[in-house]
Amino acid sequence: MPFHLHFDESDLLRCRFALSPLWETQEAVRTLSRPGRHGYHLPWLRRIREDAAALDLEPLWRLMPEGGHNPDFVCPPPVGPFTTFEEEIAAVRAVDPLVARDDMARALADRPGSLDSPTGRRMLADPARAVQELADLLELAWQVLIEPHWPRLRALLEADIAYHSRRLAEVGFERLLGGISPQLRWSGSTLTVVGTRGNHTRVLGGQGLVLMPSVFVWPDVVGGYEPPWLPAVIYPARGIGGLWTESAERTPEALARLLGRARADVLCALDEPAGTSALAHRLSLAPSSVSAHLSVLRTAGLLTSRRYGHQVLYERTPLGIALTAQDP
Repeated sequence: MPFHLHFDESDLLRCRFALSPLWETQEAVRTLSRPGRHGYHLPWLRRIREDAAALDLEPLWRLMPEGGHNPDFVCPPPVGPFTTFEEEIAAVRAVDPLVARDDMARALADRPGSLDSPTGRRMLADPARAVQELADLLELAWQVLIEPHWPRLRALLEADIAYHSRRLAEVGFERLLGGISPQLRWSGSTLTVVGTRGNHTRVLGGQGLVLMPSVFVWPDVVGGYEPPWLPAVIYPARGIGGLWTESAERTPEALARLLGRARADVLCALDEPAGTSALAHRLSLAPSSVSAHLSVLRTAGLLTSRRYGHQVLYERTPLGIALTAQDP
């Protein structure tokens, strides 16, 4: 069923990209319970299996009905690309309990048996306590499921934002949306998100739109957030197919002999633009070593670089792409 977002001129001027560690935490919890999402994330699932089994995620799963309402207060959209988990979870803890109760009641009603379950009754009887307990559980899930892998995830999300920001400048908003997902359709002044939960319409009214890439939302596009939350569209980030692949698995031996193993690994790890610290974490190399390799590769014409926020992102040139396109 479609979700319709109606724009005016001021809304187009207020569209921005964001990323959210809290959203990735919530969606990682959801992914654990939905085998249809496991395809790209099997290496991650193997790594976190034992630690995840020790978490009692049932209260969060109660609020995640498939095809129904999911509470917006649990993960309000951030205002920009540099929001930290600590800032986001503090906003959750500060939510008005009455707003949270209405949100929880709608979600529980969309999951058969949840309203009358002990967990559901406890949440609705004391929403202030429920908000804090859910925030505690999300914080624990962050520490176990996401935080150890966050440099890798953040690098992919930032690369997606850098790519689509450049595309926006090159082709404009309408063509950008079509490139993000076939589920996004633009007509007149209305963005339609097809295949979402429910049939909703929202007039943006000058708030603009938050566009947010996500690692764990695949294969879905989520359009939504109802007032008082900012309107947002969350879509699968580019490059998730290689997210959990180690660099040595994708570095051709001939390229390793030509450039040296470490330098070839750095070049091959740049499936998407990335910064020095993210590459160092991904490759288990010292940042100083990665920086030196990046400098040599850029001087050789295999990489370009550009500043994004507080960091420099490196990207392969056509020559660099050609060199890494050999069969491993």
